Amino acid sequence: MDALQLARLIREWAPDAAPKVALVLGSGLGDVARAVEGAEAIPYLDLPGFPRSGVSGHAGELMLGRIAGCEVVVLSGRAHMYEHGNPREMAVPIATLAALGVETLILTNAAGSLRESVGPGSAMLITDHIALGPNPLIGVEGDERFVSMVDAYDPALRDVARQAAAAVGIDLAEGVYMWFTGPSFETPAEIRMARVLGADAVGMSTVPEVILARHAGLRVLGLSLITNLGAGMTGRALSHAETKHEAARGGGRMGALLVEILGRITEATS
Repeated sequence: MDALQLARLIREWAPDAAPKVALVLGSGLGDVARAVEGAEAIPYLDLPGFPRSGVSGHAGELMLGRIAGCEVVVLSGRAHMYEHGNPREMAVPIATLAALGVETLILTNAAGSLRESVGPGSAMLITDHIALGPNPLIGVEGDERFVSMVDAYDPALRDVARQAAAAVGIDLAEGVYMWFTGPSFETPAEIRMARVLGADAVGMSTVPEVILARHAGLRVLGLSLITNLGAGMTGRALSHAETKHEAARGGGRMGALLVEILGRITEATS
């Protein structure tokens, strides 16, 4: 089933839905889905080609409804390259969002900070990224595969995020996100390398989705919820349990930021 067929299938569940904004929820941000008003939920299992994520903390469903007056489609959970070795794991969902008429994609993730001043519980606005994994457009045909990644994280949307953070009293850090494929955490040497290369945070998702989204013509906003400092920066070993714990602890503030952002997008387009 291709993206257009999937979009028609989704419209059968929610015939009045016409979302222009989509939101992908990362680890620990599942509670944001509870803010969806008039929600129509569709399990990924009912959408051929959508991911079957085996990562705890990722619900695996698509929801349509409104948040802060903004008509949205929410992807509660994502697939990662480390699950099956395929950087195109999110290709079908991203293409389906575009076929639904989505124009703006907001991506969230849990990430490790490379700056001591940006500790667990902090929110970081992604300004750019460094990819240390294979490109999801490898094998795609046509000149459209040569996607410009200048301003991949839309400058106007970043301004909206800054204004929203100020409005809700959140100190929003900004920085470059570096994608490692995982699933093992980075070594202390790799963290030192990442800092030298100009990264401010590291994680195991998001970058393939940004590339796919830009290929589909979507505007992108990226936000990281910081759950830990990078390997070797504290003397402690990293764990997924810590990631989930800190993501849950900081999820409320990130959720408030997302709601404010969506409200401001609604105001700007109404």
